[in-house]
Amino acid sequence: MVGPWGSKGVGVKHFVLLLALAVAAPQTATAKPPRPPATAPATTARVPAAPGALVAPAMVSAADPRAAAAGVAMLRQGGSAMDAIAATLLALTVVEPQSSGIGGGGLLVYQAAGAADPVTFDGRETAPASASPALFLTPDGKPQPRSTAIPGGRSVGVPGNVAMLALAHARLGKLPWAALFAPAIALAENGYIVTPRMAAGIAAKRDVLARSPAAAALYLNADGSAKTARTRIVNAALAATLRAIAAGGPAAFYRGPVAADIAQTVGSAPTNPTVLTAADLTGYHAKARPPVCTSYRVWRVCGMGPPSSGGTSVAAILKQLERFDLAALGVDSPVSWHLLAESERLAFADRDAYLGDSDFVAVPVAGLVDPAYLASRGALIHADGTMASASAGTPPGAAPRAASPASEIPSTSSFAAADARGNVATLTSTVEGGFGSGLVSGGFVLNNELTDFSFVPSANGGPVANRVDAGKRPLSSMSPTLVYDRSGRVVLAIGAAGGPTIPAQVAKAIIGVLDWHLAVQDAIALPVIMVFGDLLLVESGPQGARLAAMLPALKALGHARTAVVALPCKANGLERVGSGTAAMWRGGADPRSEGVALGL
Repeated sequence: MVGPWGSKGVGVKHFVLLLALAVAAPQTATAKPPRPPATAPATTARVPAAPGALVAPAMVSAADPRAAAAGVAMLRQGGSAMDAIAATLLALTVVEPQSSGIGGGGLLVYQAAGAADPVTFDGRETAPASASPALFLTPDGKPQPRSTAIPGGRSVGVPGNVAMLALAHARLGKLPWAALFAPAIALAENGYIVTPRMAAGIAAKRDVLARSPAAAALYLNADGSAKTARTRIVNAALAATLRAIAAGGPAAFYRGPVAADIAQTVGSAPTNPTVLTAADLTGYHAKARPPVCTSYRVWRVCGMGPPSSGGTSVAAILKQLERFDLAALGVDSPVSWHLLAESERLAFADRDAYLGDSDFVAVPVAGLVDPAYLASRGALIHADGTMASASAGTPPGAAPRAASPASEIPSTSSFAAADARGNVATLTSTVEGGFGSGLVSGGFVLNNELTDFSFVPSANGGPVANRVDAGKRPLSSMSPTLVYDRSGRVVLAIGAAGGPTIPAQVAKAIIGVLDWHLAVQDAIALPVIMVFGDLLLVESGPQGARLAAMLPALKALGHARTAVVALPCKANGLERVGSGTAAMWRGGADPRSEGVALGL
């Protein structure tokens, strides 16, 4: 089967099956569970987008109120946006284990007050030394079914989040390292309430979780049934792990008992055991990477470079649309959404052909965001009809390469923080599928990130860019993004979860704020339109109703293959409002999720 980014696209039934493998919970909004005692009081709840909405000089937006409260606690103590974003990720390890945590990896974009450019940090997982291009091939050389590749040890990459937080905090943090862990430790030790979204994730992965005694002890009842919403979970093992890292720094994660348990858990997994050694863990390094920046009309947009495809994809989607007056067309015009879909088709075709871990393959990043190149790509888009096909272009500096279709599945979390000093952060973190590999070590879920690699290592006589290699980082769609105004101020911090839909969600939200003049909350709430080759998917459910009503018009514009499906959407962001000394932050949290924005 051609992967979901492949030029031929996939049948909608295959795509829905792919999502069903790892969607951690229903994609529609759920009732909020009773909020447990917060680590620190917050002065604003979910930030409404109506006129007169509450704003604050410092703010955190996250997919769980307890994680957002952990970030606000750091701001209350005088911490920076870096401190807040780190505490948020650590708390998500406890309360949103199906999506994020220290057993996975992440990508961080950070704008320090007074600095000319953002800095970006790569905490993406790496393949162990035992991995080879044939990792996910059956003995007869065919790609292994994803349903059998994901569970267990073979899919686990060396986690990168702890190293990434340590690297970024050393440069940008203000509070002591240990202070960042206090909220998460309290949640793990005192217990937390299972939310409806997490309960649905447990139920969906019950059989996989049952294979791991440590996972079953945390998330299943004694009779093997899935723990339900409003159940309280105490995670003493995770509290101990967090205390060790708080006291010993990242070395306490990548060396010693914690690292030994990770290696033992992977090596003795009841499903797909594999070799992940102490040397794999001690050899891991997070990296500061160059940001990917481009202009969009009067704004500057900056995101992550490889191993993320998010920075180049979001840049291309936006830049290719510059010649169209989206503001005049408006949010309710089918033509607006048609143009967005066509731009996605071109951006994703380039993504397939050229993106991978830039430490292993030459990625023409500058060419992919070159204004002249993107203008030429944008010229292929027409307001009155679809392209017959959308194939990869030839950006400056690119060499011919076999297509590398991605196969991500959605279980991720994105969050943003801004402090009153002018520092802004947006971080996207993931364990890949719902509850990752299904393995638990030291109280935290281990990722299945290696299944983000292309299972087929070669095509058309050459290696694909995103094939498995030892020490390599799998390609990601994670797209943490900052948007700047003419004066260089950050006006929007945005990111999303949802596998390959992430760049589409982020680009849509940016257009919503910049072109359609929506509050970030309303821009996030807009429906999502997604393309896989010539297959156009429209989000179902309450959020998608606005777009589903446009299907006849979209078909008239040439989108012959369409489907209305549940898409895994979950975005969070912050928007600067006001000017000068009166400037404040207004938050947005996806109504499809349990997220909130909390202010100080």
